[in-house]
Amino acid sequence: LANRLSFNEYGLDLSAPHTGPDSIVDMHVAPFESVGGEALALLVIQPRSLAHRIDKQLTHRGAARSVSAMSAMLAHEIKNPLSGIKGAAQLLESDVSAENTELTQLICSETERIAGLVDRFEQFSDTPVDLDMPINVHAILENVRVLAKNGFGSHVSFVEDYDPSLPDVRGNKDLLTQVFLNLVKNAAEAVDRRKGEIKLCSAFRPGIRLSVPGRARPIRLPLEFSVIDNGIGVSDDIKPHLFDPFVTTKSNGTGLGLALVAKIVGDHGGTIECDSTRDRTIFRVRLPMATPNVEPGEGSP
Repeated sequence: LANRLSFNEYGLDLSAPHTGPDSIVDMHVAPFESVGGEALALLVIQPRSLAHRIDKQLTHRGAARSVSAMSAMLAHEIKNPLSGIKGAAQLLESDVSAENTELTQLICSETERIAGLVDRFEQFSDTPVDLDMPINVHAILENVRVLAKNGFGSHVSFVEDYDPSLPDVRGNKDLLTQVFLNLVKNAAEAVDRRKGEIKLCSAFRPGIRLSVPGRARPIRLPLEFSVIDNGIGVSDDIKPHLFDPFVTTKSNGTGLGLALVAKIVGDHGGTIECDSTRDRTIFRVRLPMATPNVEPGEGSP
């Protein structure tokens, strides 16, 4: 409070007469000055909100981990036989009648589709990757915007609202590109083809802190990146399970995209959440800075 900065803490254990014993709450503190110049602070205690959503993400992340455990088995037990099935179908194609050629082609296309699905599973594997490079997320967002504008999002109007002073995050460029490419692609599919708009935003949120069991200090997630669209919104029955594997509203979807996004963001020490109403959906990705747990004006812990 000495620096006149507001801050928030999420997931605090609190015992008080109005909350009861062992309540999990969010705390918001905002300093202000009275008319007489006296330094005061406004303290607001709320039942868990962001903390609850982050706890849900830990569950989603655990579900994604269970998928990663299956991926190695699937790669061996399914992809290898599929190659044999496709090869046999291709051999048969030269010996069957024209009427049956359509069936052998169907076998080949279906084996390719299943192999592609298994490839998606393999992305959940825990193969070590370098997550320790300084990354300019604005450059990633611009690259994703250009890709979208020249492809799946050619019908969309893009708006950019960036904080140019934002520091780097520490992570993997390819994986973070995959995160935002997935979010923008989903947004492009959700908006109207005539008046669709996607807004890409970034902001510094110094007050975002998360208390994590086993850590002496809260984790700070000051870098916020948002993908906002004016599409149809996410239905209420899907919202609680949005980041679970195999949850999708698309007729040809696998339900693995957002689950993989949640896993990648979690691997980077961050969080992702979705707020959606009719005609407006916001995906917020919060990440730590390249120097962990240090904010401007602070020293190392």
